[in-house]
Amino acid sequence: MNRREFLMTSASAGVLLAFGGSAFGKSRERLRVGLIGTGLRGQVHLDELLKRDDVNVAAICDIEKFMLDTALKQFEKAGKRKPRIYTGSDEAWREMIAKARLDAVIIATPWEWHAPQAIAAMKAKVAVGCEVVAGITLEDHWQVLRVQQETGTPYMLLENVCYRRDVLATLNMVRQGLFGELVHLEGGYEHDLRAVKLNSGVPGKPYGGGVEFGDKGWSEAKWRTPHSVRRNGDLYPSHGIGPCAMWADIHRGNRFTRITSYASKSRGLHDYIVDQSGNDHPNAKVKFALGDIVTSQLACANGETVLLTLDTSLPRPYSLGFRVQGTEGLWMDVNESIYLEGKSPNSHKWEPAQPWLDKYDHPLWKKYAAAAEGAGHGGMDFFVMHAFIEALKRNEPMPIDIYDAVAWSAITPLAEQSIAEDNRTLDFPDFTEGKWKERKRIFALDDRY
Repeated sequence: MNRREFLMTSASAGVLLAFGGSAFGKSRERLRVGLIGTGLRGQVHLDELLKRDDVNVAAICDIEKFMLDTALKQFEKAGKRKPRIYTGSDEAWREMIAKARLDAVIIATPWEWHAPQAIAAMKAKVAVGCEVVAGITLEDHWQVLRVQQETGTPYMLLENVCYRRDVLATLNMVRQGLFGELVHLEGGYEHDLRAVKLNSGVPGKPYGGGVEFGDKGWSEAKWRTPHSVRRNGDLYPSHGIGPCAMWADIHRGNRFTRITSYASKSRGLHDYIVDQSGNDHPNAKVKFALGDIVTSQLACANGETVLLTLDTSLPRPYSLGFRVQGTEGLWMDVNESIYLEGKSPNSHKWEPAQPWLDKYDHPLWKKYAAAAEGAGHGGMDFFVMHAFIEALKRNEPMPIDIYDAVAWSAITPLAEQSIAEDNRTLDFPDFTEGKWKERKRIFALDDRY
């Protein structure tokens, strides 16, 4: 029985819920979608939604007039009807969820709003496409999970890196056994974000220099950087762990069992402030809790290990540091190389990975590469939004579902706890409560989404 037949013959909501699906209702041809958060990230999602004929973006919500005005220009450019606007207070989104008669909502707000907004939407039977992360505290994640289980409302974490072209090609290779049995995986978020975390930009020129954050900062510096002041852990794990989880079949016959995290000293943001504005700037006196390099080692039920790295406060080129290693070879994205024992032309020597990635290009990219051209993050943003909309239209389980969302995101509070407790090894919660043993793969099985 294939996946479509299984879903069509699963008569009870209980069966769907056991596999991370929903009892949300029947399939539909067109969706009414709302957007909470029209900042830079929200505008990227809005651009993808406005390209679709099967979506009516009926409502948008934000407290920043400049961002709302910019979003409205996107509607005008796309030739689409203007949405209803909800603004005026931090709680305006509640009115939107209650009154806009939405099928789904995209959440692209500061991190601390994700859990309460998702919970309110799910209780109102409004499907959720949530930007990373799913919550702040470990309790946040359990609450989001329980509400999804109780309501059956679809929830998808919009982790776009799972759809990166080389990541999906490598997934194709993993599933066809080219690396043998998987042994070790690596990934992370290694990206110089100093000019994002500390800036005095103005509307229309977001990163115009300066070293401000919080109330004096602009865009992400306003809300994201305060987390670096008070928290020490992997604050952004899903870009790295998402692909690793899909390669290792986490929650589909495998799961994370333990985690241990370490943080280096904190120097990068302070030095950047001094370099840009001198020792006399008030922010030169700020003590940042976040270590410049945070590493987390995870153990898996099937014996694999996973190494995650957060590195966003030091000078460096961008990389997510992926490594897929098995009993018959490995691929690494940093050196764009691969080695497959018995298949690579020279023993013990790297060869360029691109010919292999081309050969095992995933069916999704073969089918939708043209449609994804020009989309954000090299096309990844098309795929993640396409997956959410298509799964919702068909009333099928989300390809990145609630269990994925809470486990990947819970790495943050777990890493914080491990570091705070002298790098103690912690048991990783089993959010599936044993269902990981029977759940089957659904992510990127074919060329639909």
